Amino acid sequence: MTTTALGRRSLAQILGCSAAAIPAGARAQARGGVLVIGIDISDTVTLDPVRQAQYTPPMTLAAVYDSLLTLEPGDYVNVRPSLATAWARTPDGRGWRFTLRAGVKFSTGNVMTAEDVKFTFDRILNMREQTQQYIKAVDRVEVVDPQTVDFILNAPNAPILPILANPGCGIMEKAVVVAQGGVVAPAAKETDRATDWLNGNSAGTGPFRLLRWERNNQILLQRNPHYWGAASPYERVVIRHLSDSAAQLLAVRRGDIAAAFNLIPEQISTLRADAAVRIERMPSLDFVYMAVTENAAANPALAKKEVRHAIGHAIDYDSILGSMLGGAAQRPAHFLPIGVNGSTEAIARQIGFNQDLDRARALLNTAGFAQGFEMEIAYGNAAVAGITYQVLAQKLQADLARVGIRVRLNPMDQVNLRTLFTQGRQAGAVLTFWNPPAVSNDLWASAIVERVARRVHWTVPPELPALVQRASEEQNLERAAALWVEWQRGVVDAAHHFVLFQPNYQIAVRNALGAFPLTAAGWQLEMGRVRPA
Repeated sequence: MTTTALGRRSLAQILGCSAAAIPAGARAQARGGVLVIGIDISDTVTLDPVRQAQYTPPMTLAAVYDSLLTLEPGDYVNVRPSLATAWARTPDGRGWRFTLRAGVKFSTGNVMTAEDVKFTFDRILNMREQTQQYIKAVDRVEVVDPQTVDFILNAPNAPILPILANPGCGIMEKAVVVAQGGVVAPAAKETDRATDWLNGNSAGTGPFRLLRWERNNQILLQRNPHYWGAASPYERVVIRHLSDSAAQLLAVRRGDIAAAFNLIPEQISTLRADAAVRIERMPSLDFVYMAVTENAAANPALAKKEVRHAIGHAIDYDSILGSMLGGAAQRPAHFLPIGVNGSTEAIARQIGFNQDLDRARALLNTAGFAQGFEMEIAYGNAAVAGITYQVLAQKLQADLARVGIRVRLNPMDQVNLRTLFTQGRQAGAVLTFWNPPAVSNDLWASAIVERVARRVHWTVPPELPALVQRASEEQNLERAAALWVEWQRGVVDAAHHFVLFQPNYQIAVRNALGAFPLTAAGWQLEMGRVRPA
């Protein structure tokens, strides 16, 4: 993919005026009110908060919607006020009561009330999309008064507070969404018609509002004049889709974009001598993994656990972390990223898979595949954490070939990959990602034993979901950590999901920007808090 400077016509479209009105010499000054970033957003398939379940959309959603609570960059334990200023257990101890921030307005200028909060969560619960699974502990939301809502839980000790910070739980303006076909009836999944409108507009209270989304091209945001917090200095934000990291590198060097999100380590190194650009770094809670089916109809070999264990022992994880990612990553044992309770590098080394080619060959022999077998790895035509899935798939192909496993590569559009994976129709393995909608061990672990298990045709033994519930509700952190280690042992042994790396964010940022607050909470950047130098 090639890239060019932001031309007069493009800039005029962004600023809402004619190209003739912008003299060439004034373009730099005019662009001072526009923040332009470059990132691969090919996985953005919807901007309806309830229906999104991809890697990059939360950055946009967090810019246009506020949640009741939030998490500060670097602190993913203690929730902070956002649209709720106070919270306490309900009088019966079965839920949480939230006091809403007074005077908050939506981008329409209308005041937010408890009815908007109730509508938002009624829609989430009745749409029964993936977002509903995140808040499965919520039985219902009740209005106490215009500034107070109660969340009644079906599991009183469920870790719901950090989950409510995720952008999928952003509060929406009831009147606007209803006018566009939004419903909260039990059949909302089939009858709600608001998604098409929400893909090109927003109904939130965030620092920006969605102006336009052009798939595989750009997302345009406009400053919300009614925002309750500190106003952004940027009138517009342009999120440019640049799938090629070389195009991002060229664009950030030329000043066509202010930040590049998908540079590979070698490109990061070339910027060390560039006085106009710096590298912002932060450990993430994201990870990239390979999901392997055990559907015998798709691949009889993969139905055998010994074969899946052989795959786990054939992968050269150290080379992926070192040679391919330049050491800017780590690897957890399974779906609990390093840094959360019960997941450390030492635990990962102890119970996770490590390369052992002799053991891999012996396992294949035991399973009756001494001569190896064929399998497919599907992946999206996209980049994540500074590496393309294509390059990663080629590395896995080479690793598995060393023990006789012959891999066919199947690249495809991100939307098609998502459909293939969620419907469990993969012929072998799928390369994909996980980033936290919110920081909660329960979300990561529940995903495996519920949704993701079905995608790989795994019948989960009942003791694993029970273990997730026990660990999630355990109030003592040490006892909870021990339970999470036990859970990881179980899912590693099942050998369906191989976490390849947990990246550190490395974002190239032009020094014309000052504050550029990254976060690992699930939305990567606090867009409304970006400031010029």
